[in-house]
Parts: sequence; structure tokens; C-alpha cells
Amino acid sequence: MTPKPLVLKILDIVSVLLLLAATHLAVFVAPTEKVMGNVQRVFYFHVGTAWVALIGFVVTAGLSVIYLVTKNLKWDRIQVAAVEVSVVFFLITIILGSIWARPAWNTWWTWDPRLTTAAITELIYIAYFMLRQGIDDPNKRARFGAVYALIGGLSAPITFFAIRLFRTIHPVVIAGSNAEAEGNFSMTGDMLQAFFFALFAFTVIFIDLLWNRIRLGAAQEKVEEMKMKAAW
Repeated sequence: MTPKPLVLKILDIVSVLLLLAATHLAVFVAPTEKVMGNVQRVFYFHVGTAWVALIGFVVTAGLSVIYLVTKNLKWDRIQVAAVEVSVVFFLITIILGSIWARPAWNTWWTWDPRLTTAAITELIYIAYFMLRQGIDDPNKRARFGAVYALIGGLSAPITFFAIRLFRTIHPVVIAGSNAEAEGNFSMTGDMLQAFFFALFAFTVIFIDLLWNRIRLGAAQEKVEEMKMKAAW
């Protein structure tokens, strides 16, 4: 693997510092929500990870188009990295949401439209990796992955808008309100500060992890090429 660029090294450090700062704001600066108590603090990380994961799935669909037009495997490598990082962040989103739901809804899970579409989205992209592994030819695998991710990308906006399109108990946090929501709350100034900082922090962390994963993918490709040459 080529030496890590200085910019990426700095980004690694900045990402750790931003995560610590976001945690400090969420735990020590944002006030305790009157009804839900301390469990509401999970909300800052829940929304932050959901934000980058859904953006990542949409970006993946865009990368699919670029690959299908250029046929350059570089874009497939970037797409795989984006899907992988997004799947991890979205799994964290679902777990944190479940932790919040237990005291707020008195259950770890319910088949609410938002939760259902979120689960489907996660399963779609887990299947993406499972199906790719069954294809040996790199070009066929990349073409399949591009088409699959392009269609699968529709699940991201559906998940985001589910709480606006359907009757749901899930709070509408960004740009809206929901009279049916259980666990809804209004954010104070300190809460908004922690909220938007968490969005920023997780965006930077996502970019950092994506960059590192792309470099790892490039190294894996070189190892595979060396193995193929050695086999001949």
C-alpha cells in the first residue's frame, strides 16, 4: 500500500477530535430533555449517523451512473467503499434508534413506516455484498453492482420521506413536525448547537473512513493482480 497522504493523516486526527467534541456537546452541553431524560442524547448520534448513511447511499447511486458510462473499475471500487461505510453507519443508526425507542415507545422495535423502510434499506445493501461475491468476473461484478446500487438508491429517499408520507409515530426532526409522533420534542439553542455539530462531525468522519476504505480497496486489487500473475 502506498504511504498514507499527509492530508488523510490530518483528517484522521480531525475526525477523532470532532467525535470527541460532538460527544462532549451531546453529553455535557446540551440540556437534559424534560420528558425523555438522558436517553434523548442518543438522538444526536442517531440522526448524525443516519444523515451520512443515507447521503452515502444516494452518492453510491451517482457512482453507479459514472461507472456505467465510463466502465472504469475505479468507480466500482469507490462505490463498494461508499456502500460499506454507509451500511455500517446505518446499522449504528438502527441500533441507537432502538435504544431510544425502548423508554420512549416502551419497545425495542415496532413496524412503524420509518423503521420498516430503514430495515429494508439496510437489508438491500447487505444483499448487495452477498450477491457480488457470487460473481467472479470483475467487469460483470461491477456492472451488476452498479445497476443494483442504482435501483437500491431509491430506498434512501423513501426512508427519509417515510415519516412525511405515511402516518407514523416517529418524530420528524428535520424541517417538519408530526402530531402523531410519540417522543417528539422541541430543541433549545444548546440542543440545536449539539445537533448541527454532530451532523458536521459525522460528515467529516464519513469522508475520512471512505477515503481510508478506498485506499484499502486499491491495495486489495493489487494483491489480487499479483496472485493472478503468480498463478500464470
